[in-house]
Amino acid sequence: MILGPIVDSAAVILGGVGGAFFAKRIPERLRTALPMTFGLASMGLGIEFIFQVKQIPAMVLAIILGSLIGELVYLEKGITAVGNGARTLIERLIPHHESHTALSSEDFSKQFVAILILFSASGTGIFGALTNGMTGDPTILLAKSILDLFTAAIFATALGYTVALIFIPQFAIQMGLALCAVFLLPLTTPVMMADFSACGGLIMLATGFRICGIKTFPIANFLPALVLVMPISYLWTTYAPG
Repeated sequence: MILGPIVDSAAVILGGVGGAFFAKRIPERLRTALPMTFGLASMGLGIEFIFQVKQIPAMVLAIILGSLIGELVYLEKGITAVGNGARTLIERLIPHHESHTALSSEDFSKQFVAILILFSASGTGIFGALTNGMTGDPTILLAKSILDLFTAAIFATALGYTVALIFIPQFAIQMGLALCAVFLLPLTTPVMMADFSACGGLIMLATGFRICGIKTFPIANFLPALVLVMPISYLWTTYAPG
């Protein structure tokens, strides 16, 4: 049984609902300080993954081409529109919930996209899903679910119940990868996996900068790089001189 994606998604639901429900009981200093801590953790994990890179040109090329594709198809704008639509739906269903009313639409969109990427497309989540599908070991995703539980709870104090809906893309991505792992992993090499992790780490680093309010990278537009990096790594390793 593929357990990891189920537990991780349940953690996001529980954290999102619990954080939104108890928002007014959580001290403001925690609501302000902890997201910065999560952003710092994302940057630290991202740096660790980046150091695993084997073919730096392949990683850089994947990020550039992925960002170009993301910009051309307005990927970030599309995810932002979905997030705002989910927010509107939640407000209609729960009209008296006011935990996130202090946020402007722009601030809501910035934070929502950042945590969606953090939950759904982090290197840890993707690698954990592949490992769970290939070996049946859910340990990586179980560890991630603990962090996601508290992260979702804290961000839900500002973003409301909308955070709980992030389990939908998260579950779809993780379960899809887990089911395909048996077919995908035999086609990969250690170098390809290392460059994939490094590319994901670069996105996690940018996500941390965004959560901390240091720099608002269009991180959703980087996501196509995760699809491109392994083929580019393979081609670079096979055909590049030296």
